[in-house]
Amino acid sequence: MGVPAARIVFDESDRTAVAEAVAEILATGAMTLGPWTGRFEQAFAAEHGASHAVAVSSGTSALEIVLRTVGVRDRDVVVPAVTFYATAGAVLHAGGRPVIADVDPATLALSPETLAAALTPDTAAVVLVHIGGLITPAVDDLRALCDRHGVPLIEDAAHAHGSSLNGRAAGSFGLAGAFSFYPTKVTTSGEGGMILTESAELRDEARIYRDQGKGSFSTNHHVLPGYSWRMSELNAAVGAVHLRRLKEFIETRRAVARRYDEALAGPDGLEPVAEPVGCRSNYYKYVALLPRGVDRADFKRIAAEEHGVRLSGEVYDLPLHLQPVLARYRRGPLPAAEDVCARQVCLPVHSDMTEDEVEQVVEAVSAVLRRLA
Repeated sequence: MGVPAARIVFDESDRTAVAEAVAEILATGAMTLGPWTGRFEQAFAAEHGASHAVAVSSGTSALEIVLRTVGVRDRDVVVPAVTFYATAGAVLHAGGRPVIADVDPATLALSPETLAAALTPDTAAVVLVHIGGLITPAVDDLRALCDRHGVPLIEDAAHAHGSSLNGRAAGSFGLAGAFSFYPTKVTTSGEGGMILTESAELRDEARIYRDQGKGSFSTNHHVLPGYSWRMSELNAAVGAVHLRRLKEFIETRRAVARRYDEALAGPDGLEPVAEPVGCRSNYYKYVALLPRGVDRADFKRIAAEEHGVRLSGEVYDLPLHLQPVLARYRRGPLPAAEDVCARQVCLPVHSDMTEDEVEQVVEAVSAVLRRLA
């Protein structure tokens, strides 16, 4: 049997709980901004030690709403080159200008040095991305640099449900954290996103933005240029049920990562992007760098065709500054980002991965590297 690139895990008890919640929602007719949304918000906030949570339609809208509350229109927002397009897309849709910075290859995140080089007199915000669930140990230094320049640090925590650094959860290091519940995430609501913050003012403004800018749910008085960014009750119920499994899923994924670490690292093998000291990653992705000279397309093709192991998409194969849609924001070469994006691969990590599947991946990767290196 092959090992797929990703697997979305809802066991029989999860499916039963979701079905019961859906029946309740359909019986009551409360399809949006109802009790399940509140339950999901409260549970997700509690899981991450946050005071406030606002459920929205996607991780992208979560980030855009935070940027709108900050006020980035016609101003600069620093984003890392190693991230999904949505990080920069949220800046653009909020009216800002993405300033794309290089990254620390050890963490795939902004470093104090790359951030300092990207700050401008017109910087309105900085977005720190936790790629694959890793939180950089430089996060406090990044926050301090932002504070000195009077700009907020915002976390794109789309990958980082349940990740932590020195006991502090993702989403707690800046003004706000934006999470995604896209189906492949460690926990999912099908589609959806969440904003975590300690700011009651930001929470209240985000609730207005998500519901077409209305001052209250039951009125037709629009006080902000909002949009239809609500999370449906059906999605909230799925998310609330799946969230109950978060700790269990993370333990399974961390066990897979430990096996990969011990089996695949070496002078002629893959170079894992190591978990920093103090970080406890959820291993949404297990990111590793191929040796220079190994063709990634051949590596993935042979692993799939000859060994039945399919690797997911990279995070990411093309850095932001080389994305065609962002060409006008290109500032020159960003060598660290270009190198890691050219060489990185993501090994399969599932929330219910078996030991046999892990060994199949280890054997496949080792065999393909011996052939290509």
